[in-house]
Amino acid sequence: MVAMPDGMLALLPRLSGRIDAPGQVPSPGVFVHFLLTYDLAPDYLERRGEFRDAHLALAWEAQERGELILAGAMAEPADKAVLVFDCETAELVQLFAARDPYVLNGLVRAFHVRQWNTVVGDLATNPVRPG
Repeated sequence: MVAMPDGMLALLPRLSGRIDAPGQVPSPGVFVHFLLTYDLAPDYLERRGEFRDAHLALAWEAQERGELILAGAMAEPADKAVLVFDCETAELVQLFAARDPYVLNGLVRAFHVRQWNTVVGDLATNPVRPG
């Protein structure tokens, strides 16, 4: 579980983040994919430099723990970012967003967490093949 500074949980509603389809809870010990999408502020590109190292440190720490698989901003326009997680609960992903310097400093206008039911590929959590 991600350690949270005191009072951080109280910030969650103010961060405009939400877990879409919260009723989908995997069984304990079962890892699934979650997408964390960021709606970026119009001045994201101009302001990110000040917070980028701290944001990247948080992301690489999550990657080293095996939670974050891929992450990056969308290109032209740079109005969204997508982060792919492999973990047990959506709450872990929401806590990541709540600690992200981009979120805390207004570079992210809103974030959304959704379970992603992956069925094709070597990393799919529920592979389904034809016939």
